[in-house]
Amino acid sequence: MSLRYALIALLTGRPMTGYDISKSFSRSVAHVWHAPDSQIYPELNRMERDGLLDSVEVPWGKKGTKKEYHVTDAGLTTFRKWMEAPLVPQRQRDPAHLKAAYYDFAAPEAVREQLRQQQAYWEEHLAMLEGTRATLVDRSHPTLAARIAKLDEHEAELTVRFKIYAYDGLIARARTELAWIEDGFALLDEMYDS
Repeated sequence: MSLRYALIALLTGRPMTGYDISKSFSRSVAHVWHAPDSQIYPELNRMERDGLLDSVEVPWGKKGTKKEYHVTDAGLTTFRKWMEAPLVPQRQRDPAHLKAAYYDFAAPEAVREQLRQQQAYWEEHLAMLEGTRATLVDRSHPTLAARIAKLDEHEAELTVRFKIYAYDGLIARARTELAWIEDGFALLDEMYDS
């Protein structure tokens, strides 16, 4: 259900076609809520059917058209209710941590390779998050720029600061994962190289 709210959040910046939504989603919202196009497009149709979005046909190419989606008043009301409702923490489901608890069943080199793969992922992810955060700070991120262009100075500052706050949390999580992976390498060295 959170995909619905992620899409409304994205569309509060400006009306977009499904293609624009998909591209913008991958550069922003997907950092906190992953969804492939195969989930996004059907959800847009459901949201339109539920009255949360309206669409208009806009020219596309030489003879074609595409739907451009707009958030309705009902969509904004639903989004605000969701935003103000308490969040129920969800239990974690993390295969990397599950496997770590049972690394004693794996050969040390297999564990090292898994740790190297996790390390490469988190290093790349951290670099992307830090780069995105920089575009929030300087307000050059395209999705953010579109949203704050229609806000007054105080609203724009709130929008920017809360987005930076969210990315600070994501960056802290990535750094924690990298530190945990380093601890895993140290544990392997202690247990197998001594």
